[in-house]
Amino acid sequence: MNRVQQQQRAFKVGMGLMGLCLAGYIVGPALYYHLSEVFTAAVRPSASSSSSSCPPCLCDCSSQPLLSLHDACMKRDPEVSEEMERSFADLLSEEVKLKEAEASENQRRADMALLEAKKMASQYQKEADKCSSGMETCEEAREKAEATLEAQRKLTAVWELRARQRGWKELPIKFSA
Repeated sequence: MNRVQQQQRAFKVGMGLMGLCLAGYIVGPALYYHLSEVFTAAVRPSASSSSSSCPPCLCDCSSQPLLSLHDACMKRDPEVSEEMERSFADLLSEEVKLKEAEASENQRRADMALLEAKKMASQYQKEADKCSSGMETCEEAREKAEATLEAQRKLTAVWELRARQRGWKELPIKFSA
């Protein structure tokens, strides 16, 4: 047999075992309680069963789903049933309290995160306002500088025109290397 066939066979065996375990987990408790009742009834005659502390089960367990057999048949003893109901109610109330505490903690965290987000948004808005204000100031200064430059160009052109009218000639500029 080659290695791939061995791996396939091992996989099949593992899956079969897992299926058997799952079936035993689902059917086991119901089967156990049915068999224990059968063995108890076989060991004790009917006269001695009336002297036991637990009355016979009056439920029709065969009509119940497999997973609820344990719960339905355990309710035959009023003391056990009452104690289970009390502990079940206590567990439920404790779970509700835990869920409420968890929900309030989650709400507190969400509120803190929202507050932090609002602070950051406010800070970013202030920075954006500063930036916009700075841009407006820069734009105004640029426009002012352009207007001043244009005025200086016009004034320079007027003076250059006057100088040329009076005989001024521009000398070539020599650059020294």
